[in-house]
This record gives sequence, C-alpha cells and structure tokens, in this order.
Amino acid sequence: MVKIVKIKSSQGSLGKNIGTENAPDLILKGIKSSECKIVQGNLEETNKFIEQQEGDLFVGGDHSITYPIFRNFSRKYKGKNIGLIVFDAHADCTNNFLPPTHEDFIKVLIEEGTLKKENLMQIGLRNIDPVEQEFLDKKKINYILMKDIKKDNNIKALLEKIKGFAQKLEVLYLSIDIDILDEKYAMGTGYPEKNGMSLEDLLFLLKEIKKFSNLKRIDLVEVNPIKDKDNITMKSAKEILKVII
Repeated sequence: MVKIVKIKSSQGSLGKNIGTENAPDLILKGIKSSECKIVQGNLEETNKFIEQQEGDLFVGGDHSITYPIFRNFSRKYKGKNIGLIVFDAHADCTNNFLPPTHEDFIKVLIEEGTLKKENLMQIGLRNIDPVEQEFLDKKKINYILMKDIKKDNNIKALLEKIKGFAQKLEVLYLSIDIDILDEKYAMGTGYPEKNGMSLEDLLFLLKEIKKFSNLKRIDLVEVNPIKDKDNITMKSAKEILKVII
C-alpha cells in the first residue's frame, strides 16, 4: 500500500505561488491519504512537522517542501548512497539560507551536506538565473537542458541517461515540479515556461522510472489551481498521479 501525504502549504513560495496549498485536496480527491500539520505564517515550524512525515508519495504545495521531506529521507536511509532526480524548468539553487524557499532548496541541501552534489540530476531546465548557473558550474551538477532534450528528440535516449545515473545509487528520491511541462499542459503554476516537455513524454519517463527498484519516494509540487485554466493543469497532475501511485 502506497502511503500518500498531503502537504498543503505555499509558504515557501514567498507569496509568488499562493494557491498551491489547495492542490493536494483536488489532485487526491477520492484517494486515501494523510495530511501534514501546517503552521500558518511560519515556514520554519511547518518544515519541522513536514520533516517528521513518513510516506511514499507527497503532494504539495510549493517546491520548498522537498527540503524537509528529503532531510527525512536522508535520515531514513543513513549510510546508503542516496540520490535525487528533479524534473523542473528551474534550478532552484539561488540562495543559501534557512528555511529555504522554493528557489533555494537544492543549494541548501547540497551545501549543508544532506545531498552529495554528484548524486543530483536535474532534468528539463530552461530558465536559469546567472547566480544559479554559477553554482551549477562550480559544483559540476549533472543537469540536462530542455533545449538539448528537444534537439536530440529522442526520449528513449534521455531515459538511458536517467537509468545510467540511477544505477549508481542505492536509494532514489524523485521530485516532479509541474512546470517541467510546457505551459500548454501546465499554465496553473507559479512560473509556467514555454518550450517544455510534453505530457506524453513525461508520462513515458515516469512509467519507466517507477520500475526502478531503488525508487523509494516521490513528490509532486507547484500545481496551482487558482492560476489554472479549464482545469488543464489539474488534468495533467492527475495523469501523473495515475502513473506514480
């Protein structure tokens, strides 16, 4: 039985993606799940509660929730070679301060030593701040630009790269930011981006990644029903949910 946890918080978006707290109830309507306590107006306290949560699938919420969930994950599998794959249009490594926002959590995880830099793979980046690019280059982060995915036009080749990365790890965490998708599939998010991945390609990759024996935890974040149109983003999220449950 898959344990699903709702993280109904947009506190880590710095007010830029208010509405993501409404997504878990809508995405998981009719599906058995538990709910994490949220301390309104206090991200630090909220993170303490999130970090105590055990589960297989977490539905947010803004992307900062990955920070406390991954910290829990790293403790659970202490002594194991732990890795993180992130599907995202953005690098999320701008600043290093606590508690991290949805723009910073990757940098904090690496610089505090919770995640080894070589055990991170970011897929689909297409809007990188110069500060983030400097960090990615300095740390030699393994990332794949969306423009290169589109140029190669070979989703199976991308899958092989992902498999090669994942095979080096004992346990794997997968984080899916809905803005990995092209804005026509996911305009209901804080920063919808053009020239993203098609829903078909994402679902193909997720179906294959779900087969990895070392995949132990997944999160789905940044869906914002308030910003959605014609329920399109919500439909995309539910299609993703079907694959990852």
